[in-house]
Amino acid sequence: MPIQIILEKCTGCSLCLKVCSFDAIRIMDKPRSSFEQKMPLEEGRGKKALIDLNKCNLCGVCVPSCKFKAILIEKEGCGPGKDIKGYKGVWVFAEQKKGKVQPVVFELLEKARQLAVDLETQVSAVLLGERLEEEVQELIWRGADNVYVVENHALANYQDEPYTNVIVELIKKYKPEVVLCGATLIGRSLIARVAVKIKTGLTADCTGLDIEAQRKILLQTRPAFGGNIMATIISPDFRPQMATVRHKVFPESASDMKRKGRVIRENFDGNSLISRTRLLDIVEEIESTVNLAEADIIVSGGRGLAGLENFKLVKDLAGVLAGAVGSSRAAVDAGWMPYSHQVGQTGRTVSPKIYFACGISGQIQHLVGMQSSKIIVAINKDPDAPIFKVATYGLVGDLFVILPALTKKFKEVLKK
Repeated sequence: MPIQIILEKCTGCSLCLKVCSFDAIRIMDKPRSSFEQKMPLEEGRGKKALIDLNKCNLCGVCVPSCKFKAILIEKEGCGPGKDIKGYKGVWVFAEQKKGKVQPVVFELLEKARQLAVDLETQVSAVLLGERLEEEVQELIWRGADNVYVVENHALANYQDEPYTNVIVELIKKYKPEVVLCGATLIGRSLIARVAVKIKTGLTADCTGLDIEAQRKILLQTRPAFGGNIMATIISPDFRPQMATVRHKVFPESASDMKRKGRVIRENFDGNSLISRTRLLDIVEEIESTVNLAEADIIVSGGRGLAGLENFKLVKDLAGVLAGAVGSSRAAVDAGWMPYSHQVGQTGRTVSPKIYFACGISGQIQHLVGMQSSKIIVAINKDPDAPIFKVATYGLVGDLFVILPALTKKFKEVLKK
């Protein structure tokens, strides 16, 4: 048992109960043993602390609160192994859909190569699926020194349990010190399960990754407290160090067809590939405009549009520019746009060549998702709106006048 009460020392004082934030401690009557039943009631009974193991998370805060040293906690070594010196290499989970590696993987490979230089180690990609020969070569050209390949029909499309089981077994066998994954729907579903199974930490939605020179550990930077601060998280005692990164945070690695790499093929069958769920179908969202994450030009609307019907102004401008339509969280919460178009901390992270922010005030939660855009054009009637602090160009005025005028002018210039 990882935590226990030493009944001989416990006085039932309830000090531990007061400090437990998880309501995992109760002060109850101690059951009487056969010996105690022969004693007078007042001598054989007593209040004792009891731990509810279903609620206790072994945080340890109760231990120092006990003046009688009646609480004993034994935390097992976390991570795949207590000795972290044997963990080497930077891994990137190569997410694929319909047999094609996703662009976020190439962004992670670019950053992985930088980390690997500081760690004096190699970069490896992990690719699961079916019929992936061309993608294996592309990963090597894009920066992977090694590619771990697991091909099976059961892995053709992502499913939680088979993918988790395979990744966990690979980590246990090869022991990477860093594992990176895209903060996509698939990545978020997968990597959290992996972290739990191998008992290590995970930092989600990182916007920066670096290596601390002295201890050679991964510095994982991400927004915290609603995006109001940037927190740097470390995992010095656990391996592998795991992080997810959003699409478009880092630039893609260039393809070098002269690069050579090693391909390591692994086979899994039986229990590793069993899934309690069955994939019936994959229904792609039908978009009338360019894919938001891949767009070179994005026109986004916010609360300033004042209604669903006014998003036509945004869509018209995006259509003329062959761009994508984005929105702020306020517009999504109001039901004016679907969540898939949301830009910001709780939506998509984008990095287009040109980003139009129309009627968007520019709170930090939105800026986190678009501030790496090459050119930012802000349109807002409030001259003090925070969006103007990051804008390349700012237009102060009525967007209901400005947007139609811009659309008309671009039609003339582009001859549309």
